Amino acid sequence: MAGKRRLIVALTGASGIVYGVKALQLLRAVDDVETHVIISPAAARTALAELDMDLGAIRALADRHYSHRDIGASISSGSYATIGMLVAPCSVKTLSGIANCYNTDLVVRAADVCLKERRRVVLLFRETPLHAGHIDLMAKADRNGAIVMPPVPAFYSRPASLDDMVTQTVGRSLDLFGIHLPVVKRWTEEVGDASDTAGTDDGGAPDGDCPDP
Repeated sequence: MAGKRRLIVALTGASGIVYGVKALQLLRAVDDVETHVIISPAAARTALAELDMDLGAIRALADRHYSHRDIGASISSGSYATIGMLVAPCSVKTLSGIANCYNTDLVVRAADVCLKERRRVVLLFRETPLHAGHIDLMAKADRNGAIVMPPVPAFYSRPASLDDMVTQTVGRSLDLFGIHLPVVKRWTEEVGDASDTAGTDDGGAPDGDCPDP
């Protein structure tokens, strides 16, 4: 797989394991991307509860997989070139580890390596409601260089199913790595008919209150 871009994908124990699985499914169709997956024990349990998927089925979607305990894996070194890391979903525990550089497992170690090498780290932080501790951790992870991206659905794309929502969110997260997929619905003037409704409150989004694509 020489010449391929390597992307680390970590699945942790928060609800929303479908985001990580969808990312791996979509990336299988991207010829120049090689996926390296880490699945935490809590994520494996969540996958059974939410998707009836076992560890082997998820690992089979990736090009390479690692034990969460293997802190000597290739992706734990900055000399192993990757384009970054997507954590989907990102639990509070994982967010805390990344924010505080508490490298007790491969998920946090790999993220910390990406950050020190100035590579992109995107965290689909899945928790709500939030208390001050969560907000402080998000701010600290952001200061470390991570992008905190709660998987908030976009409705301008008029999703017809849960899969539509998940696909749009995952596609937008992959945009941040320069991986642009045709399944992502892009905002255009035609989508919102902005030329006719801009600055009004009787259709479309008024000035100063546009949706975040």
